[in-house]
Amino acid sequence: MIDRLDTRSALALAMPLLAGRAVVCANGFLSRWAHAALDRRGQFYMIGSMGLAPSIALGIALAQPGRGVAVIDGDGNVLMNLGTLARIAASRPPHFLHLVVDNGAYASTGGQPTISRLVPLEEVARAAGYAHAERVSDASALERALRHALEVEGPAMVLVETKIDQGPLAPRIPWTPEEIAQRVREALAQNGSG
Repeated sequence: MIDRLDTRSALALAMPLLAGRAVVCANGFLSRWAHAALDRRGQFYMIGSMGLAPSIALGIALAQPGRGVAVIDGDGNVLMNLGTLARIAASRPPHFLHLVVDNGAYASTGGQPTISRLVPLEEVARAAGYAHAERVSDASALERALRHALEVEGPAMVLVETKIDQGPLAPRIPWTPEEIAQRVREALAQNGSG
């Protein structure tokens, strides 16, 4: 039996691998766990606007095509805005990683189930035209998949099946949306993503 990661563990593994990229984190607990795992100035933490993190990440990728960009998304977020997968695939950003943390629930609003186990989101991304898309469910597979996806030319998706987090929550993001945006603008104006 596979020992599935929770969101906290998946992001603790993923965040160091995304160093040097601009990172856009979906709203809710995903932003909080990403921030707790590794905070950098080039990370945009969504405070609301469910489903729009990939749109922001695509905007960064189109404005700065030489920059690596990653979006950390949840299954509920992707389901909220499926059309963005088609827009990303059609735009073909060259260094774009879409990491989907799929716990099968709307964790930030009480754990209501999503339909992600019935709608394989990596297959939707592949059908839309992503250059690479795969599903994983344990730590070693996640690390391997992320390292591979970071080398792919064109948009790549890695979906990691996770279990629902137990225990205390990660702390809230300590900045206002305006302060978050300013941190990211400053990082994007520099050569790295800080």
